[in-house]
Amino acid sequence: MSLLVQRPDVSEFRQRFKWLTLGVLLLFFVLIGRAVHLQLIHGADNQALARENIIRNVTLATTRGVIRDRFGKTLAASRPAYNLFVVPKKVTRVDKETQEPEMAPQWQKLVAWAKLGESDRVALEEKLLTIVRRGTSRVSQQILLKEDLPRDVVAMLRTHRNELPGILVVPVSVRYYPYKGVGSHMLGYMREVDGDMLIKLRKRGYVEGDRIGATGIERAWESYLRGTRGSEKVIVNAVGARPDVTEEVMDRIIDEPRRVEPIPGRDLRLTVDAELQKAMIKAMRGELAGGAALVDVRTGRILGLVSKPNYDPNQLSGGHGKALIRDAFRRLFNNPLKPALDKTVSGAYPPGSTFKPFTALAALDKGLIDQRNSSVCRGFVRVGRRIFRCTQSHGVTDLHKAIAQSCNVYFYNLVTEYGVTMDMIAEMGMDFGFGQKTGLGVNAETSGRMPTRAWMTMRNKGQFRLGFTLNAALGQGATTVSVLQLALAYAALANGGTLFQPQLVRAVETAGGAVVQEFSPRVRRRIKLDGTHRKFIDSALWGGVNEDGGTSHNARIAGVDVAGKTGSAQVSHKTRGAAIEDVWYFNRDHAWFAGYAPSTTPEVAIVVLIEHGGAGGKHAAPVAFEIIQAYQKLKAERAQKDAEQEPGGRR
Repeated sequence: MSLLVQRPDVSEFRQRFKWLTLGVLLLFFVLIGRAVHLQLIHGADNQALARENIIRNVTLATTRGVIRDRFGKTLAASRPAYNLFVVPKKVTRVDKETQEPEMAPQWQKLVAWAKLGESDRVALEEKLLTIVRRGTSRVSQQILLKEDLPRDVVAMLRTHRNELPGILVVPVSVRYYPYKGVGSHMLGYMREVDGDMLIKLRKRGYVEGDRIGATGIERAWESYLRGTRGSEKVIVNAVGARPDVTEEVMDRIIDEPRRVEPIPGRDLRLTVDAELQKAMIKAMRGELAGGAALVDVRTGRILGLVSKPNYDPNQLSGGHGKALIRDAFRRLFNNPLKPALDKTVSGAYPPGSTFKPFTALAALDKGLIDQRNSSVCRGFVRVGRRIFRCTQSHGVTDLHKAIAQSCNVYFYNLVTEYGVTMDMIAEMGMDFGFGQKTGLGVNAETSGRMPTRAWMTMRNKGQFRLGFTLNAALGQGATTVSVLQLALAYAALANGGTLFQPQLVRAVETAGGAVVQEFSPRVRRRIKLDGTHRKFIDSALWGGVNEDGGTSHNARIAGVDVAGKTGSAQVSHKTRGAAIEDVWYFNRDHAWFAGYAPSTTPEVAIVVLIEHGGAGGKHAAPVAFEIIQAYQKLKAERAQKDAEQEPGGRR
């Protein structure tokens, strides 16, 4: 009977079992619902998230455009380089006894294979151990150890990469200038994008570590040269490594497009001639500082542009390490000769007597004088209480002689006796582009200064003196010009009155050499220049080189046909910023020569400035004549080579 009696705990068990069964069923239905929610309702979204976890978008570097001279010689390109990175956490370990960090065994192998010197080894070890001691996030980041590794070191490290955990050799692209300092100011250099710049540039696709044009053509044409990065989708595992995966799996997992090819930057074809650039540097070898410009008078295209002293842009563009960059910049900005300044477009100087032809044109254009007007030069004139001196006593002097032999007294008399005013001089100067930027668009360009009576009066607290105009007539006082401005003005004299906008880039090309965009010469202004007056000025400039008594007669070179004007521009006597033993140099006059060649049918205009060179006929004219000689020689050699390569010509 007792077996038929139900035990009280059985009922309780059954009740618990029912609740347990109900809980399991509820959990099952929840799981079913969740599965339906994940796989049916949001299946596509979750599948995309899963793919994102295993797919990485790898950036593909682009190639910066090449800069070539007018004949195709490479002036700036990119070369492959290799940088060494280490992860501090992986190249160090903790000493069991002292519990202090120390270098791991692979570090000693790296020191030997990377050929690190003792001083470098000690400095780098201290740097890495300090990072580990601080315990910041940098312990797991890649730290740049050395830039631009030699090829033999790269080969050694790659051969033994399995023995060097935490050590990486990363390929990078470095800007390379094969001619070093030739055209350095014109070409410019590259700089790394810093944090401040990145705030503005990130929207344009720049990232940490990118380099951007800092000066010159590299900066002005950055958008053309830079190119566009590509991308590639790859599969990675949980630790970020790329496993071996078949193409079939890749096609099934990765959506199209799997790869977007990078677009290389556009190449630039310049108007300058690399060989002529080298010849211009050679011609200035005996001078400490200055600038020279050679311009095609028929187009305004720049054939040569030299600023001295120059610099090696390879040292500033990051290819050889940050220490070298810092040292190069320190030397640049501590040099009193200012090698960082582009003296052809950024420097403003009083033009001195090279400005006299424009003063003469102002007097002729206003009908105040004619070619036969003469004055007597006794070596000076007295105006009020001041004496204004000439270079010598020229005796009876007409305008031709005054320009050819650079008689100051004649030009003083244009002001005191014939009524030439400062505004007349300024009007003529502005017609020829003085006091205005040329529009080159490369480097910080000066506009120079073409003072008017109103400007001088305001500058001198409401006072205007006759001496201001006397100085302006000689290209002195407040008048300043750039080397390129003066070259374009003389080009306009040579071609009959066409003032061109200077051109430095001839064409934009693809990497294959196809022309994308070609730039034609651009005219800034047609100057109303009387033909008779121009011919007279041309004759006087020819006399300055070829007649006895001409200021550059003694410097002429046989067979080099040039017309031009010398100048010796006075400078303000200052000693600030110069060592006491160098004061004599910085107080010397600037030496100028400006002209064009050949004198009968001009092709090029030449301007040479020798900073603190003294007499223009002694220092600037010989440089200019040597440059013209080199131009003529290169032109003849290329013409002969072209003739020999024509069908039927000699080989």
